[in-house]
Amino acid sequence: MDKALIQHAKEGDKRSIARCISLIENQAEGYKEIIASRSGSSDVPVIGITGPPGAGKSTLVDGLIGVYVEEGKKLAVVCVDPSSPFHQGAVLGDRIRMSRWYNHPAVYIRSLATRGATGGVNPAVHDIILFLQSCGFDLIILETVGVGQSEVGVAKLADLSIVVLVPEAGDEIQFMKAGLMEVADIFVVNKSDRNDAELFSSQLKNMLHVSASPKHKDIQHVLNTVATTGVGIQELKNNINQLIIKS
Repeated sequence: MDKALIQHAKEGDKRSIARCISLIENQAEGYKEIIASRSGSSDVPVIGITGPPGAGKSTLVDGLIGVYVEEGKKLAVVCVDPSSPFHQGAVLGDRIRMSRWYNHPAVYIRSLATRGATGGVNPAVHDIILFLQSCGFDLIILETVGVGQSEVGVAKLADLSIVVLVPEAGDEIQFMKAGLMEVADIFVVNKSDRNDAELFSSQLKNMLHVSASPKHKDIQHVLNTVATTGVGIQELKNNINQLIIKS
């Protein structure tokens, strides 16, 4: 294994980071050395963003990247997409929404395919995130494919989980059945300029009033956003910071 490759990745070289991630994902020769190169614990927070298809997760992530870059943060974004039925690679349609960041020096974006795994995440994503935490980033965002009840998988990988919904997602009983209430630290009602958005948000807030843990009592658990116009993105970032970044 070329140790210089690992060193360059840890210094933030994007090509080296990409090569290391490919080796980990494919369990190619040398991948164990890459994983083992991460020493000690990391305080780099991981934000998990999940929710049903069409909720606007990628557009929301695009907005969050913008406000964190303005704050001077360096971010890694891992997007787990559905696998192509033909070549098992990631279907990259949603990445168009983040295209303005691909060449930005403070942002690294990587798409991974689920490769048939349940829970909305790639089987190697845990090791990939651990590796990225040693590459000089201030924050890692993990966006997972929307796969219904299996979305709870993101909670095992993230320090903070955000569930993105839209006003038409259904009544609150369905959320209880889907297990999303146990996953989310923050609910985002995106596309909140649509009809019944306020009613939908109120239903969520009523459900969370009793279940919120004491350490989160001062956090607004339900936020309304319109990601396409940036409405609510700054407020969402502020709530994230209060929960885990402490900046």
